[in-house]
Amino acid sequence: MSEATTEVKDAAETQVSAVDSGTGAPEAGTSFAERYSDVLGKVNETLDQVDWNQMGRIGKIVGIFAAVIVAQILIKGILDTINLLPVVPGLLELLGVVVVGQWSWKNLTTSDKRNALIKKVQTLRQEYLG
Repeated sequence: MSEATTEVKDAAETQVSAVDSGTGAPEAGTSFAERYSDVLGKVNETLDQVDWNQMGRIGKIVGIFAAVIVAQILIKGILDTINLLPVVPGLLELLGVVVVGQWSWKNLTTSDKRNALIKKVQTLRQEYLG
């Protein structure tokens, strides 16, 4: 048994001396440092290519989308609450029919009014769409 113990000790001493001689650790550290600097260099190059002026536009767009989503949730909650009341939804439908009827009477009864409305719509379309 003493021979087996000495063989294990010899193997352990050989491994320790290999680590102490510097064959494994410094190379791994050097390659890590080189890899780290390469990765940082690539990241810096990529960040230099980014147009940071457009990042402000993207932030504004994301903010507008968030505000629209919140507004839609609030409006849906309000309309659902109104819809729970027994008489109000019918009255609101009646109000909508009355408003559409008045607008139609005002803008669509004669051909002159219809032509003026078409001209106004085309003008607005040209103004906003180009």
